[in-house]
Amino acid sequence: MKIAFWFRRDLRYFGNEAFIEAVENGAQVALFFMCEQQWRDKHRMAPIQLDLIKRRVAYLGNKLAQFGIKMHIEVVDSFSDIPARLQAVCASYQIEEVYANKEYEVNERARDSECMSIGIALTLFDGDVIAKPGSVLTKNDEMFKVFTPFKKAWLKLFERQQFIIPRWPLEDKMITALRWSIPECLIGDSSSIKWPVDDESLAGVASHFVATKCVSYHAQRDIPSIKGTSGLSPYLAIGAISVKQLLAEVQCHYPDILQTPSREEFTWINELIWREFYRHLIVAYPSLCKYKNFNKKYDAVMWNDDDELFHAWCRGETGYPIVDAAMRQLNQTGWMHNRLRMIVASFLTKHLLVDWRKGERYFMEKLIDGDLASNNGGWQWAASTGCDAQPYFRIFNPITQSKKFDPDGDFIRTYVPELADVPSKFIHFPHEFITLASSINYLPAIVEHKEARQRALDAFKV
Repeated sequence: MKIAFWFRRDLRYFGNEAFIEAVENGAQVALFFMCEQQWRDKHRMAPIQLDLIKRRVAYLGNKLAQFGIKMHIEVVDSFSDIPARLQAVCASYQIEEVYANKEYEVNERARDSECMSIGIALTLFDGDVIAKPGSVLTKNDEMFKVFTPFKKAWLKLFERQQFIIPRWPLEDKMITALRWSIPECLIGDSSSIKWPVDDESLAGVASHFVATKCVSYHAQRDIPSIKGTSGLSPYLAIGAISVKQLLAEVQCHYPDILQTPSREEFTWINELIWREFYRHLIVAYPSLCKYKNFNKKYDAVMWNDDDELFHAWCRGETGYPIVDAAMRQLNQTGWMHNRLRMIVASFLTKHLLVDWRKGERYFMEKLIDGDLASNNGGWQWAASTGCDAQPYFRIFNPITQSKKFDPDGDFIRTYVPELADVPSKFIHFPHEFITLASSINYLPAIVEHKEARQRALDAFKV
């Protein structure tokens, strides 16, 4: 039986168990569908992420050619075009079965169902998670609605398991290499060029973080002026590196990490479990993929439709330095520090009372690590509409947050250069100082904190 492998957001051959199984069963063709129009128009994919995908697919195609595996690229406008095109590709290569890793979003699941409905033998694996969705449930066989008990149940499944990445089966075999020329559809705009896509670099980033920074992650992860995070989120988002691979890397250094969640090194593992939690949620509650509030009672909140406020937030012109610096970082680099994502999301939904869906979409349009499950989960957490979300009455004070996590204003000065000469004492809310130093050109605050907080409390009490 001839087998092909269909790459999606699992753009790796190392640590890709489904792809390895396909190769061991004789697969010599790999498929990739370039759905640029759908990704851009319907999924709001950021140009920088699309460029990263193109560069990674080009790298992967060249790498697979060295192992005698052909990467076949198909360009389509939308997912609805894929079933017929896949059927035609299978016929041309005489392929009888297609292996692939599942994608859990509703459009992707509908696409796969349509492929199978027209007779394509599609074998799907759970390669984007450690725990298969539906395998971590309450005693009543329901999806957890609170993270902490989900984490405890998740750990119970894996606390005694040592993860091992399967060996690449063609590593030591004599292979007839194929010629690979990069198709025109994979030529991007180079906006992601600062993010390497080769396996050696990715392995180096992961190993360096786990070996040297994982131990200090709990103390440094909230400080945006230093590189205290892993920098791996873009690669997890496109599947260039697997979550199992990362967990195996941590276990190499800390073999009992899953049995000792109280230790400092576990803090980063906790983030990986949050990622699992949000993926399990979109499978259990598909309406999340359609921008629905998880907590229906907040459907009654009357959001502010003031586009002027929203666009000021988008541009980083709110008059709150930590918010403006974070938004400018996003606009300039395609990435934002995680602590800052919480601050700006809280500011938009609580201080400005702008619908979280607007912010969620804007993030997807800009982020190199845009991921529907995590992005939706994070925004609904900040807006208090989500599963195990922040209570509506807990509203971040952007000035207090700034003082706590950027005490000397180092991060602020990097992205709000007009405040470079403001003393640290005033950097977090510089308007009093600016009245004394008229040469500084910085916008006034678009809302007053205490008044905005009270408006949010009143709106959410409904």
